[in-house]
Amino acid sequence: MINLYPTQIETISLHRVGNKNKGEGVFLSEEPFSLNDETTGLLKEYFFKPFREKEENYFKFDNEVDVTFNEMFKIVTAIFENPNSLHENSKKIANLLFDQSNHPHIKSGEVYIAYLTDLMLDNVKVNAVGVFKSELKHDFLQFQEKGNSLDILVQQGININKLDKGCLIFNTDKEEGYKILSVDSNRYDAKYWLENFLGAEPLADDNFKTKNYLKMCQSFAKDVVLPAEDKQQEVLFMNRAVNHFAKNDTFEESEFLNEVMENPELIPEFKHYKVEKGPKYSIEDVSNFDIANKAVSDARKKMKNVINLDTNITIKLDFINPESAEKFVEKGWDEERQMYYYLLYFNKEEKN
Repeated sequence: MINLYPTQIETISLHRVGNKNKGEGVFLSEEPFSLNDETTGLLKEYFFKPFREKEENYFKFDNEVDVTFNEMFKIVTAIFENPNSLHENSKKIANLLFDQSNHPHIKSGEVYIAYLTDLMLDNVKVNAVGVFKSELKHDFLQFQEKGNSLDILVQQGININKLDKGCLIFNTDKEEGYKILSVDSNRYDAKYWLENFLGAEPLADDNFKTKNYLKMCQSFAKDVVLPAEDKQQEVLFMNRAVNHFAKNDTFEESEFLNEVMENPELIPEFKHYKVEKGPKYSIEDVSNFDIANKAVSDARKKMKNVINLDTNITIKLDFINPESAEKFVEKGWDEERQMYYYLLYFNKEEKN
């Protein structure tokens, strides 16, 4: 878990990177940018806001031979070893980004490279290198007095409420390729930032395994449980799955299946599904791991415990214990109407 509120920007360098394919160049500042209280406050909000709002999916530097051959890994390591070298190394980062800016869709923009201190990562204070890029320009109005009238000036600038691209590279787990958080709000150049520039791949930590295993369970519920059973059983299966994760510290697949699968015939179906779909979620070989509580909480928030009926009626199953749905909700078939029905039991109506 990350806390960016105490983070300090110690030093920052600004450059501009054009599109190589269009014959645009790269502009490198001679000196680091001089911060003041106003710009520091604005930049911190601009840089860090998307990371506070985004789900924490970590990455690491990678290389098919060895991570030490990854160019960004080498540059960032040099900065961590000597923070005073940030400006000179920021030029290397800008040039590296420029070398990857050769697709017609890639937009030119300003690049900010910062040395950051006092970030809290899993309650441990760490330093980091931040690399951010602004691309999309927006029109805005300025007003100027001209005699007895106000004149409108149309100018262009960036929206500091929306960072286009950015990454935080934490000075931890160096041997594995550091720990990285990345954001990219533009989808027209998906591989440019994360793969081509950073050379990063997902970090398969416990948070990654917990989140992706639950994602696979959700797909299994939709693809297998729903057709084999019904919507109620799909919802109940996911409730049982999430609750199993919530009440355990470690995950063991055979225990999970025995507890969550009420229909034993679906256990071999699940194992087959994992073989087939596991690679999509990078968990094909995962059957034991420590459960990450935050990933479970995030999954619970996204769960839609809703049954939508074709009679314009919606049933929301809003319980922590899935047994409640089985005890107080019954599904049946009415021969006279030739329709399915749900029978709901309750003691009293709750007041809003």
